[in-house]
Amino acid sequence: MQADIEAARAAALKVLKPRPADLEHGLELHAAALVVDAYGFAPHFAPAPDVLRAAAESGAPDAVLDELDEELRMIGGIAEPFQKQRFLEAWDAAGVDCIVQNAGREGNAIARILPRLARFTLLTDALRDQVVRALTAADIRAAAAAGKHGMVMSLNGVPLPRELDAVGAELTAIRVFYQLGARMAHLTYNRRNLIGDGCGEARDAGLSDFGRTVVAEMNRVGILVDVAHSGPQTAMAAARVSTVPICASHTTCASLSPHIRAKSDQVLRAVADTGGIVGICCVPGFLGGTADIRALLDHVEHVVRTVGVAAAAIGTDTGYHPPAADADNDAGPVRRRTWPRWEMLWPGDSLSIDPQYAPRWQQQMQTLAWTNWPLFTVGLVQRGFADDDIGKIIGGNMLRVIEQALPEPEHTGIPGPDDWL
Repeated sequence: MQADIEAARAAALKVLKPRPADLEHGLELHAAALVVDAYGFAPHFAPAPDVLRAAAESGAPDAVLDELDEELRMIGGIAEPFQKQRFLEAWDAAGVDCIVQNAGREGNAIARILPRLARFTLLTDALRDQVVRALTAADIRAAAAAGKHGMVMSLNGVPLPRELDAVGAELTAIRVFYQLGARMAHLTYNRRNLIGDGCGEARDAGLSDFGRTVVAEMNRVGILVDVAHSGPQTAMAAARVSTVPICASHTTCASLSPHIRAKSDQVLRAVADTGGIVGICCVPGFLGGTADIRALLDHVEHVVRTVGVAAAAIGTDTGYHPPAADADNDAGPVRRRTWPRWEMLWPGDSLSIDPQYAPRWQQQMQTLAWTNWPLFTVGLVQRGFADDDIGKIIGGNMLRVIEQALPEPEHTGIPGPDDWL
């Protein structure tokens, strides 16, 4: 096992202090389960600083450098034996069978969403013997049975042409992205959009009339509705409108930590009432409290106590970043400071406590490392959860939602005579 993965595991074990019997049972249980990360990232590759520097010296603007940097981290090492080996070792260390993969940038613009989806499509094509693009629950099970990893593609926004001519025309891209392999999408990302209000909007006006047609079309086509970044009223309205389970795929519980990205008990109940799941994430700034692996388990327990074990899941909202990535990034071209991106709406001091911007949270983040997934299971054993319930939390619940909400492979997304608006 790589040194950084071992160090993260040691940090988590130091916090958990499991009894030998609990550790052994938890690791065995994790290895035997079908584990689904309800929202996360495949392991990253290390970027090539020489490529970035050459692009910068050629006059490439910062926006191009940022896009190139992301591309190198996501697919840059698929043809390099060492990087490919490290990628697969990290995935194996996590013991995760399938990731619902962040595969689309934030917002609704098609040109912005498409590149990340294309990259992960290429990754699954290039690593087809190890990684499978999963479209259904059956695909996930088949990949696990074959010893492969699955990826279900998720978008950080519903793709819209934004021509604002006809409602039906605005919905066409949903069908197209279904055909491209997308199977889940955020209704909003922090800010207000045509669909509804994000979690960063003080007015919290909820789901728009157009948003209701979007939810209906996502249900019809077969794309899961994700309200992780939606405001409370938007999330509850989506739950009322949806005819299939919805997800808050990577969030926390406001009763334990009142961050804007957290969900109130009322929202937890609304999501659970659809048959959906609430995935607890590994972002220390959202977890609050001890902000480490114990806090993650606290939030999972709160979901179970509040709305039942059938709604509980883990959506890490993180991935494995090889140590060389940070060193290479330091060696890359210097970027100008830019204005915050449109979707990064973090009112008050909520941005300052986000772990991405607070180095003092490094220890907590280490205990929550993506490769510590097996220790999340150990922690649930420590907390007294039954084996069957642990299996649901670490993958079974998300697999059930995918099975209930996504149609069979012969489905094309093309409307029938009764589906046109």
